[in-house]
Amino acid sequence: MSIDWPMDTRSLLAKHNRRLPRYTSYPTAPLFDARVGPETMRAWLAEIPDTTHLSLYVHVPFCERMCWFCGCNTSVVRSVAALERYAEAVQTEIGRLAASVGRRLPVAHVHWGGGTPTSLPEPLMRAIDAEMRRRFSFEEATEIAIEIDPRTLPGNAVADFAAIGIGRASLGVQDFAPAVQDAIGRHQSLAQTRAAADAARQGGASSINLDLIYGLPHQTVESLEETIHSVLTLEPDRIALFGYAHVPWLKKRQQILAEQALPDIEARFAQQQRAAELLVRAGYRRIGLDHFAKPDDRMAEASDSGALSRNFQGYTVDGGDVLIGFGASSISSLPQGYVQNASGTADYLAAIEAGGLATVRGVALDPQDHLRRAIIERIMCDCRVDVATLAREAGIDVTTLDGAAEKLNALEEDGLIRRDGWTITIPEAGRPFLRHVAACFDAYLDANSTPGAKRHAAAI
Repeated sequence: MSIDWPMDTRSLLAKHNRRLPRYTSYPTAPLFDARVGPETMRAWLAEIPDTTHLSLYVHVPFCERMCWFCGCNTSVVRSVAALERYAEAVQTEIGRLAASVGRRLPVAHVHWGGGTPTSLPEPLMRAIDAEMRRRFSFEEATEIAIEIDPRTLPGNAVADFAAIGIGRASLGVQDFAPAVQDAIGRHQSLAQTRAAADAARQGGASSINLDLIYGLPHQTVESLEETIHSVLTLEPDRIALFGYAHVPWLKKRQQILAEQALPDIEARFAQQQRAAELLVRAGYRRIGLDHFAKPDDRMAEASDSGALSRNFQGYTVDGGDVLIGFGASSISSLPQGYVQNASGTADYLAAIEAGGLATVRGVALDPQDHLRRAIIERIMCDCRVDVATLAREAGIDVTTLDGAAEKLNALEEDGLIRRDGWTITIPEAGRPFLRHVAACFDAYLDANSTPGAKRHAAAI
């Protein structure tokens, strides 16, 4: 993978070194507020059209042990009684939200995330699965995906996966280098990872995704190379290559990490580029900002056809029109806007057990939000967007986006985008800067004098 960089990379990185959202939504989660509450959620669900296909998300905020780098909403819980209480609350929430929908709508996709979903004993997972199937219509084509921690996979995992119909599994890897694993508090061998992948496949998963991270403490290009050579022996169908998001002011556990051991922006960039080079050389297609897929994988096919989409789990091909989230901190995405549950498990349980919903914040979308969301999603998914066509389809005068055009100038001057009127194409050299391109259309980012300060992680 040879890239003709438009200018000296050191100068390029220094110029565009800023903190930006990941743009898994627009408007982004820091803009959610309490003006959207339970009654809004009920009303929005009732307005879902009968032709809607749903995507369901179940958040399990528990792990058997904590990783210091983790930015997820999770905690260590081993009490069976606590797990049973949580699973019962999720089942109750499923029933209440389904009642607001009022119809047994079809489900295109289910994602079990966390935390570690398999921290729930198998009977509890089955109970939640059964409640979803009772309240919504599961079809033969419904895809069920699950996130797996290979270090804590239960001995009966194959049966567990088969019981709830898992079709795809995502395994966390990060980096196999001992020095990196020591630094992040996550010790995991290639053998453990292989065993987890084998169990997922035996349990029905026809697609395996591995999550890698660059920019970790003590990580080097060489350690990442070794990790990639190792994970390729597992023959994953997809690989996600995330940049470590160091936000210790938001995630206190990250304060354990020694900041002086973190690679600087040039080292991070070198790791990202070398990893991408190795994965493309191994035959994977580069998808959006940070995903790679085998050419015959559904994600690669969706990328080719323009059907790729992006939500809070990252890039997806699930085909759902509406995302409904269950569990603490889960986010729902509806045509009218976004809705989020209470982040703390105790607050979530209190709300459900008091007889209500756990909705605590959200944001309603206006026509400009819808347009900008569509533009940002196409940038992040396709590396290309026809802004004028999207504006025309939305019935909005494209000149209302002139502020975005001004922001695009610097990226065009640096060779990171190409413009033909309002058609924007991001060449391979601009791919690492996709979030910068998307930010040009973010009407909220510059609402204060320090854009992104203490809200977001480094964009590269």
